[in-house]
Amino acid sequence: MEAALVIIVLFLIFFLSSAIRILREYERAVVFRLGRLIGEKGPGLILLIPIIDKMVRVSLRTIALDVPSQDIITKDNVSIKVSAVIYFRVMDPRKAVVEVQDYMFATSQMSQTTLRSIIGQSELDELLSARDKINKELQSIIDSHTEPWGIKVSNVEVKQIDLPVEMQSAMARQAEAERNRRAKVINAEGEFQASQRLADAARVIAEFPVAVQLRFLQTMSEVASKSNSTTFFPVPIDLLTPFIEKSAGAAKKADK
Repeated sequence: MEAALVIIVLFLIFFLSSAIRILREYERAVVFRLGRLIGEKGPGLILLIPIIDKMVRVSLRTIALDVPSQDIITKDNVSIKVSAVIYFRVMDPRKAVVEVQDYMFATSQMSQTTLRSIIGQSELDELLSARDKINKELQSIIDSHTEPWGIKVSNVEVKQIDLPVEMQSAMARQAEAERNRRAKVINAEGEFQASQRLADAARVIAEFPVAVQLRFLQTMSEVASKSNSTTFFPVPIDLLTPFIEKSAGAAKKADK
């Protein structure tokens, strides 16, 4: 009698442990009854028929999946290594269980092949300067392939791009040449603007000769304001003209 009671108690414990499941808020249970899909349950307390019902637990949280570094040759024949990270979540647990054997592995493989395909169609300059565009293109393509599995890809980010050493040196030389070019252009632009201002000043002086005298007086004021021992005497050019002409005449006579 006691043995039968023990057996009954053990059976009840087994029955309850097999029939009762507790799911967290972010979990869903895909239930199969005798091998046929009957739907999803959860969260909270759910009841299953022992032996007859089987469930697969699926998480609805966003998953950050690391895409391993891929050896890729770009459109302009540069060999690089590119790694990425993909963010996705299960939107339909039934499809994620029924339509694909392992949605995590399948999404990872789809991400790797798509990454190699898209990067292989892009040039290196585009990959370095237009990364946002490539990220959106990767997200769109991967999401379209995983949608039949009940997977929603929310974001894809190219994480790291490893360039060959010789390519890094070439890019450094290119950047230095570009900086030198910009410096020369800026210097030439400054010289051009300065020449324009000098030409404007020459036109003003030609129109108003008194401006030269004003500039001369301003220079005297600037020199006098400094505490130094410099002394200068302004001499009009007109006073020296007779001496210059006489000297020129004497030189012509000597030549003859």
